[in-house]
Amino acid sequence: MNAYDSFASAYDALNTEIDYGEMADFISRRFAGAQIAPGSLVLDLGCGTGSLTRLLAERGYDMIGIDGSEEMLACARQKGGDGVLYLEQELDGFELYGTVAAIVSTTDTINHIIDGDGLRRVFRLAHNYTDPGGLFIFDLNSPLKFETVYGGRDYVLEDDGVFLSWQTEYDPETRLADFFITLFEEQEGGEWERTDAQFSERCRDTKEITALLAECGFETLFVGDGYGGGEANDNTLRTVFVAKRDEIPAKDQKIGL
Repeated sequence: MNAYDSFASAYDALNTEIDYGEMADFISRRFAGAQIAPGSLVLDLGCGTGSLTRLLAERGYDMIGIDGSEEMLACARQKGGDGVLYLEQELDGFELYGTVAAIVSTTDTINHIIDGDGLRRVFRLAHNYTDPGGLFIFDLNSPLKFETVYGGRDYVLEDDGVFLSWQTEYDPETRLADFFITLFEEQEGGEWERTDAQFSERCRDTKEITALLAECGFETLFVGDGYGGGEANDNTLRTVFVAKRDEIPAKDQKIGL
């Protein structure tokens, strides 16, 4: 079972603070600036329960959503979204039938790729499947967030019929954060079901990411402080990257995966 299958049904209830509308606004503005018009084919990589995927589909983009969790995708399909194609694939080995105008990957999906070679494969695949001049937009939890929010702290999240205990361990030397989750969900009849899950995130800084983007054929256009539009700063908790794929046609590329 994928680690994220275990809490897919409660994911949205426990993440109500995520402003998907703000994300969609930011992404749509960046698309417009790059002449990526509604009707263009766009990939949401690590789409989860499909909240952003659906919003971008409603704005007219032809959406593909890829995620490694079957249960997350089941939740996404239940939300609807005209014409959205959802595919269950691993992020560091995804395949498409052709290229897309842009790829987006939000809510710290990239941090979940903890292996350096795995992240390089993701960026090279993104390059391979993006049109020349197309955009790659993604975000990461910043080093500050790992140090001040995740560093050895515990949290409790509650919603109707859902209770979650979240414990974290962060090692600044390895830059690896481990998350231990215990989820209780109320079932029909009033009983509660317990599920335990564990996953990890890797802390990565801006210099490392921009260097890897350049290595894989992307130009970094913007590094932002969340999706509010301002540039990243010393207080940034979520760093947003907007990168442009080089103009060399894919058939002429010699970058191996």
